[in-house]
Amino acid sequence: MGAREAVWRATRARVGREGFGARLVGLQGADGMWGGGAFFPAGFDGKEEGQPWTATTWSLTSLREWGLDAAVLEGTVELLAAGCRWEYEGLPYWGGEVDCCINSWTLANGVWLGAPVEGIAEWFVEHQLEDGGWNCEWVEGSVRSSFHSTLNSLKGLLAHEVATGGTVGTRAARVRGGEYLLERALYKRLSTGVAVGEWAFEFRSPFRWGYSVLNALDYFRAAGVKDPRMAEAVEVVRAARQADGTWLQGGRHPGRVWFEIDVEKGVPSKWLTFYAMRVLRWWES
Repeated sequence: MGAREAVWRATRARVGREGFGARLVGLQGADGMWGGGAFFPAGFDGKEEGQPWTATTWSLTSLREWGLDAAVLEGTVELLAAGCRWEYEGLPYWGGEVDCCINSWTLANGVWLGAPVEGIAEWFVEHQLEDGGWNCEWVEGSVRSSFHSTLNSLKGLLAHEVATGGTVGTRAARVRGGEYLLERALYKRLSTGVAVGEWAFEFRSPFRWGYSVLNALDYFRAAGVKDPRMAEAVEVVRAARQADGTWLQGGRHPGRVWFEIDVEKGVPSKWLTFYAMRVLRWWES
């Protein structure tokens, strides 16, 4: 939020030693995994409520988003390459999967840790749909993009581009994917101009896989893209601010966690307040 670099760097250095970061790092297994699995924890049978958030991909994503220095996880790339396989057909971890969102998190986590993930970056170029976005259900035959899948794909491509500069193909794919959302004002159906669903206005922390206009605006802020077509979405965020200046938790994504990092539904959320303040400050600057 505008602190001097010396301040935020000193704070970031504490992530691996204190609080949530240290706690989650301490739960990593000797095999480099969390929960004994790639996307699902070992023994998951699909019968419990929600999606478990305890396996390797989710844990790495949280640590990266919290600002952990990748050096804290030295050796993790090699351990996962040697012994971690996707639940889908036993594919090698750093080679990616068939799901856009899973590949996005793996791409972002990979460039953060220094893993060989260029193949995943090119995968997004090859699997971009004709309308400009992506859909995790393409493997089931879907040819129409999803707001959720598109935003998650864009985040992975941006992380890759920031870390490596990207390629001509990946940069073009990211710009085109951004247009998919901008053409829809971040929350409307292109055909009717009607909102895609109430979920676009429900701000949940952590974001996980879920789409919201706040999540989308935070991506465009990070990408440095300020476009008048997102003005209505900005007003949705502004209108959600409470009288005391906070934003409320819209609800936790159901599923097993190592530990809770945010409040229950209807309670002021420090995380969401931070994201919303940062988006509004960026928009108004």
